[in-house]
Amino acid sequence: MNKINILKKNVDILSELTEAEKTMKTEGGKQPSIKAVETIIELLKQIMFPGYFGTEIRNNDSRHYHIGISMELLEMELKEQILLSFIGFKGEKVQETEIDEITLRFIDTIPEIKRVLYTDIEAMYNSDPAVTAYGEIIFCYPIVQVMIHYRVAHALLQLGVPVLPRIISEMAHSKTGIDIHPGAQIGEYFSIDHGTGVVIGETCVIGNHVTLYQGVTLGAKKFTFNENGQPVNVPRHPIIEDNVTIYSNSSILGRITIGHDTVVGGNIWLTESVKPYSKIIQQKAVTSTFTDGAGI
Repeated sequence: MNKINILKKNVDILSELTEAEKTMKTEGGKQPSIKAVETIIELLKQIMFPGYFGTEIRNNDSRHYHIGISMELLEMELKEQILLSFIGFKGEKVQETEIDEITLRFIDTIPEIKRVLYTDIEAMYNSDPAVTAYGEIIFCYPIVQVMIHYRVAHALLQLGVPVLPRIISEMAHSKTGIDIHPGAQIGEYFSIDHGTGVVIGETCVIGNHVTLYQGVTLGAKKFTFNENGQPVNVPRHPIIEDNVTIYSNSSILGRITIGHDTVVGGNIWLTESVKPYSKIIQQKAVTSTFTDGAGI
């Protein structure tokens, strides 16, 4: 086979837009840059965890200076990626003043995001006897990485930014194995021990002082469809009240409520609400018939 001809032929073929591409293509081919989004997250880590990430902090003046530099870079990078998100995925001709407003409103949330992140670290420190120092959690525990991404993505989603929040949350998913949709609502002092395989759905509501272990799924039991057979985005994930602990590989499915101060043991399958102060364990195998479609 002639190498040059084969290469040229396939370059010609692949250079043509397919019908599928025409359907899925972003407006004008514009979309956020993954590399730029990674830079945004690194800048946010330097701002919220000075001394742990980025330049060494020697004193308060140095701290103020480096946070100021990072904040200025963040504002420029974030504004560009928010603009690309609106143009690429909504095809909207947004005004620069609108993008400036959204960017500044997000920056105004950073102190609160930082405050809540430190409650997550506190919760992890208090729940894991293997921890030797707070710095160990910040450097080593996947909970910190995933919650930085989640809490930033959630704030952007609340400001109406399209797709960019999903990009941010999926970055953490690929690195940690923890899948949290940015639409989920998660309270303070949230901890995930180990974490691999945890899934938290879009409409999930989680209270304060909740602890999950690896493999926990807070998912949907079934979907509601419109007249065209497409799934409708309605609340379909669990509500987890305050002070709940869910052990490894348990699945909590559907719009049910797990009452406060409840402990759910490992390998539990729950599709019905649970009263406060419950202790749920599985002592023997239970058989059941699945009747709901489009899920279970």
